[in-house]
Amino acid sequence: MSRSVLKTAREAITDATGVLAAADVPSPRVDAELLAAHVLGVPRGRLALAPGFDQASLYRYRELVQRRAQRVPVQHLTGVAGFRYLDLAVGPGVFIPRPETEELVSWALGLPDRPAEPIVVDLCAGTGAIALSIAHELSGARVYAVERDPKALGWLRRNASARAAAQDPPITVVEGDVTDPALLGALSGRVEMLLCNPPYVPSGTPVDPEVAEHDPLAAVFAGPDGLAVIRPVLDRAAGLLRPGGVLAVEHDDSHGRVVPDLLRAAGVFGDVAEHADLAGRPRFATARRL
Repeated sequence: MSRSVLKTAREAITDATGVLAAADVPSPRVDAELLAAHVLGVPRGRLALAPGFDQASLYRYRELVQRRAQRVPVQHLTGVAGFRYLDLAVGPGVFIPRPETEELVSWALGLPDRPAEPIVVDLCAGTGAIALSIAHELSGARVYAVERDPKALGWLRRNASARAAAQDPPITVVEGDVTDPALLGALSGRVEMLLCNPPYVPSGTPVDPEVAEHDPLAAVFAGPDGLAVIRPVLDRAAGLLRPGGVLAVEHDDSHGRVVPDLLRAAGVFGDVAEHADLAGRPRFATARRL
């Protein structure tokens, strides 16, 4: 081992995994590897080939591990959240996209018989994870991303600019509120897909420290029943979707019957279906505009 290397990547990661496990971090080994890859400037899959930690990098690594042990989200420590094929900038003020939402995007991308240039709307866009993934993976799509919160809008615009610089098709960022019945009025009756991961956790529900202390609470909680945002989203979907257009909306795992029932009760949606996440929990509902 070189004199400048104090710890191999494997040794340092093993130590960090123990620290994170003792702090009840849910995925200690994964997070230890993600932080090591960040500090060493290598992809996580190439950590075995990394030269190891010198004094400065080991100090930085241990500092980040301690912050993660205090339940600061690993994405805030690295500044990046992976979502499907994209790396998105994240930080305080914006909801960190979760793997469960990738399933909603997979469903949308797997739909048959789409128009050549579908109009797609992402409501409550946050980082832009849904909108930017659709633009990246669905050729010809014209994508609109709607966000209300000023801080989240800053992250959305930053990610949209970065993807445009990477030569992805640009998206249209819209500052707007899903409770506004005039939102995107020029698109009324023209939208092919409306996708949404809104706030949906019922107020008072216990959540992990990473969520309670670091996600913006307005992007998590939505009234006593968790439906305060979903209801206006369904109203806007009814107005924006063309006949045959589709809706997918993520929801709390306690809403597996409630949201499909709301869709049926609206009287303008058919083909209502419920979808589970990879853990088998109810996660998002879909429907087609009649």
